[in-house]
Amino acid sequence: MIVSTCDPDSADARVLVDELSRALAAITGDSGASSFTADDTRAARSCFVIARAADGALLGCGALRRLDEHSAEIKRMYARAGSGAGAALLAHLEGEAARFGYRELRLSTRRVNLRAVAFYEKHGYRAVPAFGKYIGRDEAICLGKSIFL
Repeated sequence: MIVSTCDPDSADARVLVDELSRALAAITGDSGASSFTADDTRAARSCFVIARAADGALLGCGALRRLDEHSAEIKRMYARAGSGAGAALLAHLEGEAARFGYRELRLSTRRVNLRAVAFYEKHGYRAVPAFGKYIGRDEAICLGKSIFL
């Protein structure tokens, strides 16, 4: 599996983000598309990545965007079912966050998305106070993890 930086407006990225949006809409009733723009990953200390199989087949994607000097947010994480790409994508984004000098990663998902919540908890993410647009939104759960440089 190869995880590499990609333009979030590329055809491959759009295929994966569209799949993610459809999956989230089916699980949560909201595609999550309004919480992300391609420009989020074009700023300094941000990125959009794609995971591919050795044969080039698309497996998943994820993004990292700056929240403040010391923290970043994981966005648009998606792995095709059965691909095993989720852990590789998350590890890659965590490595990029450390390389960018962040000390903490945060994310938000819907509480009803039990599979996503369990995935992040398995990888060391814990509930943190709501931040940004998620404050006061009972359907959202915010998770975070310290990054050790």
